Amino acid sequence: MRIRPLLASSIIATIAACSTPKGPVPSLAPRAAEAIDPRVPVDNPVKYGRVDPGLAAHLGALLDQVQAGDSAFRNAADSAERLAAAAGAPQSESWISAQQALSAAMEARGPTTRALGDIDGLAATALATKGGMSAADLDAIRSASAKSAEIDQAQAARIKALEARLGI
Repeated sequence: MRIRPLLASSIIATIAACSTPKGPVPSLAPRAAEAIDPRVPVDNPVKYGRVDPGLAAHLGALLDQVQAGDSAFRNAADSAERLAAAAGAPQSESWISAQQALSAAMEARGPTTRALGDIDGLAATALATKGGMSAADLDAIRSASAKSAEIDQAQAARIKALEARLGI
């Protein structure tokens, strides 16, 4: 009979120990953010200006690199497509020639992919060294990146189609 009261008191003590707070209790006082009226418009602290001339020149050079790389890629891809159309069975001489032309087309993508990486690197460098960039600079980088990415994706699709044609 003594066990029941002892068991009941130990259960109550265990439950009470689980319900006590372990650390500081958070305050229920209003926070500073709660005092802001959500209906009040927030001023845009970003000032829009002109694109930095150095950045514009660098982006222009990278876009020229993309265009030159795309021209070289198109020539290499045209050659690879002609050879792939005439390719025989896998492992035949004509198939191997087409595969080598495909490899040359893949290599010709190099300037485009490097320029795309360099454009992204400009933004990362500006964030790391300056802690940010102007909205105009950001828009210029985004625009150059979008143009380069479009060309890169078209090249990748063409390579994929050549690989499918050759059964690679």
